[in-house]
Amino acid sequence: MIVIIDFGSQFNQLIARRVREHNVYCQIEPAGISIDRIKDLEPTGLILSGGPASVYEENSPAVDPAVFELGIPILGICYGMHYMVHQLGGKIKQAKKKEYGFAKLRVNEQDPLFKDMGSEFQCWMSHGDSAIELPQGFEITASTDNCPIAAISNYEKQFFGLQLHPEVEHSVTGSQMINHFLMDICKCKQDWSMQSFAKQTITQIKETVGSDKVIMGLSGGVDSSVAATLIHKAVSKNLHCIFVDNGLLRKNEKEDLQVSLLDNLDMNISFVDATDLFLNALKDITDPEEKRKIIGRLFIEVFEAEANKIEDAHYLGQGTLYPDIIESKSAFGGPTDIIKSHHNVGGLPEKMKLKLIEPLQLLFKDEVRKLGTELGINDQLIWRQPFPGPGLAIRIMGAVTRERLDVLREADAILLEEIKAAGLYRELWQSFAVLLPVKSVGVMGDKRTFANCVAIRAVTSNDAMTADWAKLPHDLLGKISNRIINEVDYINRVVFDITSKPPGTIEWE
Repeated sequence: MIVIIDFGSQFNQLIARRVREHNVYCQIEPAGISIDRIKDLEPTGLILSGGPASVYEENSPAVDPAVFELGIPILGICYGMHYMVHQLGGKIKQAKKKEYGFAKLRVNEQDPLFKDMGSEFQCWMSHGDSAIELPQGFEITASTDNCPIAAISNYEKQFFGLQLHPEVEHSVTGSQMINHFLMDICKCKQDWSMQSFAKQTITQIKETVGSDKVIMGLSGGVDSSVAATLIHKAVSKNLHCIFVDNGLLRKNEKEDLQVSLLDNLDMNISFVDATDLFLNALKDITDPEEKRKIIGRLFIEVFEAEANKIEDAHYLGQGTLYPDIIESKSAFGGPTDIIKSHHNVGGLPEKMKLKLIEPLQLLFKDEVRKLGTELGINDQLIWRQPFPGPGLAIRIMGAVTRERLDVLREADAILLEEIKAAGLYRELWQSFAVLLPVKSVGVMGDKRTFANCVAIRAVTSNDAMTADWAKLPHDLLGKISNRIINEVDYINRVVFDITSKPPGTIEWE
């Protein structure tokens, strides 16, 4: 197994995902983990993650320096490389030229991490500090125009450092680098799979829940469906699923999901109409964080009310994924910067009557789909595009009203219909419409209009940690725009969002 030390990077779990892609088991542990605990885990190798701090700052994240005496291979990534250099006698300083984004990496000499990769390739950088002096025994193995020391190696001790981020897709050979570290350097066995994850998770849920009952929030999306299936396999009829209609769903979504859920999942499911409750609470609320937290709070209140009707219901199941957590709070005790609240995370009250069961909280969407296939869930559910828990509330910029919801539903329905007709639905990570708080002048039927603007958002991604805007065909965009303007009242302008993540997020709020 591999132990990943969490120094607070937004990409910590993405590192773990890359390791798991090669069927190698790994665990993320906080930087404060004791050296004795690391020894008990008996890792084959260590990966020191990136992080937002600087190693020369007071109280910067640190793992016990004794890790460098364990006699096992260590890979330091960004801050992890800085920590290695700093602890072993080198020097780190603020870089004269910071690097954020794409860079061309030039390999200076043969290195196990760069085997069979050529001498130049694209990588992804995100750092304001750089190494300026290396510890004894280290060599520079790669550089970029702005970073003379972009990769380092100590072959004798099997210590390696990468200033770049091999875990993100923008580093085109990053997965190969991690594979070389796992296979060629650490000599790992490839014996971890979704099958083993499912078996272990089901066993853990059985041991945790026992004979108690679980309340599960079921939306019909892949996350909640897979989570519910895992819990159902563990506790059977002691799982009670609840579908909450919060009034923030897409067109015909409730009706479609009723058929899909009841036909495909042999579970206890009840449907609750809480539209008025949510819309009244959201009246005149324009701040995105406040929207999310209101929705999260009401979500829990509805479930607690339902739980009171069921004896021995002590657990709340949720389909929370790792991207939800890593952007919402510091995970694993690390110093990760918070980006936004998630309805399954930021909106939870400090004291909640129901204990959480989140079996997918260490997985990414593509892994969840693989797990769903392993569990026998049908393709219609598995390949449904992600839909946020707060629903259309965070796709309406500004106040949420019934009228604005109806306008957005119609526009969004047309967009999805055309995306599916073009055969692009599965190729896109997400595609949706956003209603902007902007009106513009137009001419329709020789008359002046002053109406709403809709933005089309379509992105490609594998894990939602990074995403690129989808290059949709111009004729498709034209067709979508024409249909929305002609068929949806109160809209006279359509724009296309060409922002990637980073710097933007996938959802507008």
